[in-house]
Amino acid sequence: MSDTHETARAGRALDAANFFLADVRDGLGPYLAVYLLTEQHWDEARIGLVMSVATIAGILAQTPAGALVDATRAKRTVMAVAAILVTLASLSLPLFPSFLPVAISQGIAQAAGVIFPPAIAAVSLGIFGHRAFTRRIGRNEMFNHAGNAVAAGLAGLSAYWFGPTVVFYLLGGMAIASLVSILAIPERAIDHDLARGLDGANDAEHHEQPSGLKVLLTCRPLLVFAICALLFHLSNAAMLPLVGQKLALQDKNLGTSLMSACIVAAQLVMVPFAMLVGAKADTWGHKRFFLAALLILPIRGALYTLSDNPFWLVGVQLLDGVGAGIFGAIFPVIVADIMRNTGRFNVAQGAVITAQSIGAALSTTLAGLVVVGAGYNAAFISLGAVAAIGAVICLLALPESRQSGDGDPRPQGKTAASASAIAAE
Repeated sequence: MSDTHETARAGRALDAANFFLADVRDGLGPYLAVYLLTEQHWDEARIGLVMSVATIAGILAQTPAGALVDATRAKRTVMAVAAILVTLASLSLPLFPSFLPVAISQGIAQAAGVIFPPAIAAVSLGIFGHRAFTRRIGRNEMFNHAGNAVAAGLAGLSAYWFGPTVVFYLLGGMAIASLVSILAIPERAIDHDLARGLDGANDAEHHEQPSGLKVLLTCRPLLVFAICALLFHLSNAAMLPLVGQKLALQDKNLGTSLMSACIVAAQLVMVPFAMLVGAKADTWGHKRFFLAALLILPIRGALYTLSDNPFWLVGVQLLDGVGAGIFGAIFPVIVADIMRNTGRFNVAQGAVITAQSIGAALSTTLAGLVVVGAGYNAAFISLGAVAAIGAVICLLALPESRQSGDGDPRPQGKTAASASAIAAE
């Protein structure tokens, strides 16, 4: 591990990277639906289909991306290249707005963007270690949400005056800042064995650990968590785009600005909840936080049906800040604890994010079809019901990954249970 000064410098660079990558890592995100609806005049089902097609590219890339992060010692370079690809693919959209080019460009953006979550988590673990990991992830999420809030605020104000296409210019500026921040992380500060989930003791032992694929198929807690994560995103992914579409149908320019207000409101709420997870998850328990994130979604879906008033919709979106703020911070912490000392932390992250991506892909398609067939209210209720199922599975089948106490029941540097032992739980 590097000296204190280098670690502090790495922490500041990580803060900046999380802030600026917030707008880059998801490409156009929910603005894609608004842009295609208002500027290109696509219907909801077609929008849902192209978003799902793009997400499939992310599904195919996610687990290999996790394996790449485990294997490479050029993590900063990998993130920088991914940021460039996401930006170029998204900026091509106004130039080639027909279905096939949009599907291809967004597929490239999605496939490149999947590298960021495992890479940021791996670098954080490689710099700060297991004991400080939960708090560091909470800090990462805090800066990520703050970056999203600032970017969305700028997009909303600019879109009101210049129209929805302004988000493309904002994305380009954030991409340049993110590249500078990524390259400012000192390479020497990263312990690459620690970054893949090893504690650095008796490295020769860890070379015989089961392959990532075997761990994914035999570790019951990881499988249960992946199912719950899939259901969370199946419920959550389409809610904000649906709200954006409802707002845009009332007023095109105002719709984009109110979409930004939704994002800003949610991101501002996410900041304290990410901090809460970082400060208290090791004491209160990981499962409790994850269950709370799932239970927020049925409430949110039901509330969306009560009124079409733009200010009501923006107000309900605050609940997204609670659920997504908790989920984003607790996700890598749970995976890291389940996979500790297997050396497969990032492959496992990639696999669970693959499950999430499947849920997100199905979410937008499901929501688009329900909207066309039965209306927006039916879509919100359907999505909320999916999350309720996930909450039941979490409550009954997901074990607590870390008990309350000092935040690290297994001494750092000691070998934890093997992957086969974990799988037997």
